[in-house]
Amino acid sequence: MGMFSRLTDIINSNISTMLDKAEDPQKMLRLIIQEMEDTLVEVRASTAKVLADKKQLIRKIEHLEEQAEDWQAKAELALSREREDLARLALVEKKHLQESIKLQQKELGLVDDSLLQLQQEIEQLELKLSESRNRQAGLLARQTTAKNRHAVRQQLDNERALKTREKFEQFQAKIDQLEARAEVFGKEGDNNPDLNKQFAELSADAEIADELDKLKAKLEQK
Repeated sequence: MGMFSRLTDIINSNISTMLDKAEDPQKMLRLIIQEMEDTLVEVRASTAKVLADKKQLIRKIEHLEEQAEDWQAKAELALSREREDLARLALVEKKHLQESIKLQQKELGLVDDSLLQLQQEIEQLELKLSESRNRQAGLLARQTTAKNRHAVRQQLDNERALKTREKFEQFQAKIDQLEARAEVFGKEGDNNPDLNKQFAELSADAEIADELDKLKAKLEQK
């Protein structure tokens, strides 16, 4: 195992502390969950093997008990035929079987203890795994929320920029219209022939009036 050296390391681990120290909490959490899932598969496989061993022990004990009962029956038969020597031998065989049965029952007790411990470890590991998956779901939800908020903020900023650009373009269009109108009016003033003609006539009339006044003054002196 890479991250954890044994099952108890996982069960006794502080996920929050590990995530706080991690540079990338999401990546760390994925590794932790993967490690837990792999370990859970291994523990369940070990549990299945121990269960199979238990069944074999139970069958073996049952077989030994049947043999012990058979030797008990043989001892009773021998005594009924007044063969105490055979009855004694049968009881010796029965005793050996009973001792084997005690050893197997002791082994069965150890197997039950192992199964109980494995079951407790599986429950604790499943609890840790559920906690880690919930934490992962929370991180993913926070990441999704953050992305959505960023997207909304970016969209709002883009809309504000678009509106500002539109207002600027409208303002610029108004200025262009005003400049165009001023330019048109200026050209109309410069290029109006009737108006120029009227001013030219006024100027000519003024010159003629001056000449006429000078002529009148000259005649009066004579």
